[in-house]
Amino acid sequence: MQQPAVNSDQPPSQANMLISLTVGKVDAGVAVLLTEDKRLIEFPSILLPPSITSGSIVDITVSRNQSSESASQKSFASLQSSILSTYGLSSPKTPVLRCRNATQTSVVLEWDKIDLATADLRSLSLYRNGAKAGVIPQDKGIQATKVSGLAVDTAYTFHLVLRTSAGQYSSEKLVVKTHKMTDLSGITVTPGVLPAPLRESLSGAIERIGAKIAENVRIDTTHFVCTEGRGREWEKAGEMNIPIVRPEWVEGCEREGRIVGVRGYYLNADPRLRQVGQGVSMQQQQQQQSPRPQQRERTQSQRTVPVQQQQAPPTPSQPSNKGLPPPSASPRPSSTGSDKGAPPPLPEKDAPQKQEGRPSEEDGSASENPVGSAMDSPTQEPVIGLGESGSGDERVEDLKTPAESAKFSDVQL
Repeated sequence: MQQPAVNSDQPPSQANMLISLTVGKVDAGVAVLLTEDKRLIEFPSILLPPSITSGSIVDITVSRNQSSESASQKSFASLQSSILSTYGLSSPKTPVLRCRNATQTSVVLEWDKIDLATADLRSLSLYRNGAKAGVIPQDKGIQATKVSGLAVDTAYTFHLVLRTSAGQYSSEKLVVKTHKMTDLSGITVTPGVLPAPLRESLSGAIERIGAKIAENVRIDTTHFVCTEGRGREWEKAGEMNIPIVRPEWVEGCEREGRIVGVRGYYLNADPRLRQVGQGVSMQQQQQQQSPRPQQRERTQSQRTVPVQQQQAPPTPSQPSNKGLPPPSASPRPSSTGSDKGAPPPLPEKDAPQKQEGRPSEEDGSASENPVGSAMDSPTQEPVIGLGESGSGDERVEDLKTPAESAKFSDVQL
């Protein structure tokens, strides 16, 4: 195989290199060439002469083209500079979120025009409390949105996320708190067809309650006030689903000191559906006076309870019927707890009869029975006393009071 030849007339950087290779195999697309040290080189067969076959020797001259290389480097540097000046100097700006208006159940948010620079917009999303609330369409250049269905007097956190071909950009988090029912500053009224005197009174009422007036229907318009349903603004309010009410609704809010329902204030609504209250001052007076009757009832109930407890006789303090004379001889002891003294002494005429008719307790008698002493007198009525059970006397009942059935230690005198 012929050794590579080097042309010495040219500088070393631009010298040509001649290489001789032996063709080993020729295929349709690739030819296999062999070097002197038996190494295989795959070479495109389309670059070989048509008459080349296996065993042919070919010479390949290799040289460096510095002029083309320099031109290519200049072109690449120019391309990089143009890309940097077009896409690298300016980038999309982070959106700035603001609150235009807030009511009891809705919030109107707005932001500046989105600056994308040279990037392409992918999406613009609104997040509420860290969760995605929706995607805002940007084909119409929308710069405001209304979020409804919120809770009264509740704080919410909103932020925008801008996704572009140059990256993702998030706005600062905005904390918005919905109004209370007594806060009427979020009401924005757009007046419609109204008489001149009624329009002046409406403006004064709106100013007194702290609300706002917008001459045209906007995204932050909360109510459309008119007496006749006609006009371009009236149609726009109906398309945007804005409540169309009469001027009496504003007067009702001023009278009640809070936002009232619009059901009874529509143009064709029945006036009887309007709930007319007593005003804020009367409600405050009622709230201040309402606890007083409850306190009086409590004091009266606390006073009556001890009296009833004093009138109720305690059960253990009832006196025993043992050794008492008949009702005709002496009055029956009172059942109240005030008679806690000893029973009256027995009459002298009954004492010997009891001693003669009945044995004493020392003789071993079972129990005392005043029935016998009561039957000795023909003028006295029979008294049902405390006799022994199973004695056979039909007029004697076996009755026991709680004081007799309990022990002495259990009875409280």
